[in-house]
Amino acid sequence: MDKVKTARSLIQEALAQSQNPCFTCSFQAEDVVVLHLLLKERPEIPVLFLDTGYHFPEVYAYRDELQKRLGFRLVNLTPALSREEQERLYGKLYETDPHRCCGMRKVEPLFQALRAYDTWFTGLRREQSPTRKDLKPVEEALLPTGERLQKVSPLYDWTLKEVFAYLAVEDLPYLPLYDQGYLSIGCAPCTAKPLDPSDPRSGRWAGKGKLECGIHLHGKEG
Repeated sequence: MDKVKTARSLIQEALAQSQNPCFTCSFQAEDVVVLHLLLKERPEIPVLFLDTGYHFPEVYAYRDELQKRLGFRLVNLTPALSREEQERLYGKLYETDPHRCCGMRKVEPLFQALRAYDTWFTGLRREQSPTRKDLKPVEEALLPTGERLQKVSPLYDWTLKEVFAYLAVEDLPYLPLYDQGYLSIGCAPCTAKPLDPSDPRSGRWAGKGKLECGIHLHGKEG
C-alpha cells in the first residue's frame, strides 16, 4: 500500500529532525494507525491522551486494552478542574457554552503540555471534515505562548476505508463504538451519530454550529 510507505516516510523524516516528539491520541481508528506506525520507529514516544472526564466508558476501556497490548508510554492530560468541580462552578458547560468547555478541558491542558515538545504527530485526515479539507502533511503550530512546533499528520490524505484496511491487515482492534454507527468520537455528551453520512463530524456538537474543539486550527493554533 503506497500510502503506508508515504506515511512511514513522513514519520521517519519528522523523527530524524526532532529532539522531543509526541503524539496526541484520541484512540479513534486513524489515531491507532498512526500510533502503530510511530511505535515501529520510536517505541518510547509519549502518547498524550486528553482525559476530559467526559469520554464514553468504551473509550477508556479500549485505551487501557490497547496500552496493555502495545505497551506504549501513555500520558493522561487532565484539566485544572475535575468534572465535578467544573459542573459545581459553571454547570454543564457542554450544553451552555461548548467552546468554553473544550477550551478548559482540551485546549488549555494540551497546549500547556505541548510546550515540552518540538514535534507533534496527529491522526488528522482531510476527509474528516470540511474544516480539514486543506490539511497539509506538515504544518507549523503556534502555541499561545509564542512557541512553535512542527505538526505532522501522516494520514492526511487517507480515507476511512483505508484506515480500517490497515487495522485489518495488522490485526489491530478498533473502538467498538464504530459498530454502533459513530464515525467521529469525542466526549460523550457532545457526540452523536453523523447527521450527514458524507460528513463524519456532523454528529459532533450537533446543532451548535461547531466542528472543531479548538486544538486543531491547522497552522493557526493559539
